[in-house]
Amino acid sequence: MNAVKEVFMPALSSTMTEGKIVSWLKSPGDKVTRGEALVVVESDKADMDVESFSDGILGSVVIQEGEMANVGSAIAYIAESEADLAEAKSKGSGGAAPAPAAAPAAEPEAPAPAAEAPAPAAPAPAAPAPAAQKRADGRIIATPYAKKLAQKLGVDLATIAGSGPNGRITASDVENAGKGGAPAPSPAATATPAPAAAAPAAPAPVAAPEATSVSDLKGTTVPFTSLQQAVSRNMIESLAVPEFRVSMTISTDKLDALYRKLKPKGVTMTALLAKACGNALESHPLLYASCTPDGSGITYSENINIAMAVAMPDGGLITPVLKNANETDIYSMSKDWADLVKRARAKQLAPDEFTTGTFTISNLGMFGVDSFDAILPPGTAAILAVGGSKPVVSVDANGRMGIEKQMTVNITADHRIVYGAHAAEFLQTLKQIIESPDQLVF
Repeated sequence: MNAVKEVFMPALSSTMTEGKIVSWLKSPGDKVTRGEALVVVESDKADMDVESFSDGILGSVVIQEGEMANVGSAIAYIAESEADLAEAKSKGSGGAAPAPAAAPAAEPEAPAPAAEAPAPAAPAPAAPAPAAQKRADGRIIATPYAKKLAQKLGVDLATIAGSGPNGRITASDVENAGKGGAPAPSPAATATPAPAAAAPAAPAPVAAPEATSVSDLKGTTVPFTSLQQAVSRNMIESLAVPEFRVSMTISTDKLDALYRKLKPKGVTMTALLAKACGNALESHPLLYASCTPDGSGITYSENINIAMAVAMPDGGLITPVLKNANETDIYSMSKDWADLVKRARAKQLAPDEFTTGTFTISNLGMFGVDSFDAILPPGTAAILAVGGSKPVVSVDANGRMGIEKQMTVNITADHRIVYGAHAAEFLQTLKQIIESPDQLVF
């Protein structure tokens, strides 16, 4: 039996081909247990904790923080016992000069005598920064327990500066924030004031992109982020699907009135639109089905999961999913959506929170867009593009003229399984629900 186990770069989503190491939660020489968070990996859509599949000792790290690795390639080696450490370090060095492999092994020994003067000396340049200020890259890195505790205490992780390695937020940081205190201080008491003074400098990296002028970008090439690469692949894949589009105008007077009434209770327009689509889809199963990969049949989905497109600050977009939209009440849905958006922009969504959508909504109405066509996400039957609501002159069935607010919705569908009549009938049902929206509240 192999005494040294490989830690592989996992596939954290169906579209992920490579991942980036955000933060190692263990150092060479540290003991690890099966199921314990070992490393934080940036996939094409989120930052996720990757757990160890073996008990033992972390012998060597092959892929350092900030580096990329293909899915399935080795990123570290775990030794079953101390007797196997030499072999793990050797595999990690890949036959190269042993010095780099020895250096990481020496580092874990330095933090052990934390109370002694030599310990702060080595990590002094790096430790104070993450201990007293948020990560410069803006990411929120927290232990799994810290995340659960934050949800329980109602603490926003984005407001906490982590005291753990590389700015990682620990449970004690969350507890202190929940009590109204500051983040847990670093063991080096004398070093604490220095990072605190550096805290105001944290916004500098965030402000830098905003300071970039158009002239600065001329003639330059900026590589895609991992998320942008994933979006690009999906868009190219979508070109292989025969799509068609149908549009309809819907009166929003009653929906707007309902929104104004429920907004003080935390209900959002996004949740109302998702709920309306969820209810409408109940009688149109083809619209949340999918064509089989070989194009020879239809797979009907068990759940109506509404994916909502959200633009990311650093480029690209992601589609957090409101699950079982037809069964979830509007108040819970609004709370769920607020949480999903916050964690999506912090790259903290779990895969099933952005890969399980069976119908998608893209809303540009808040930008004053009248109408637009959306591109169909691969593996789904339809996506709805929602334009802005604006007052127009209308004529009712009795010939009376008046002013009402209307919006235009465009549906893009996979013509292999959805035909024009199917899309039109769905839009008729959606129109009826939005123009008589009381059924959205239960």
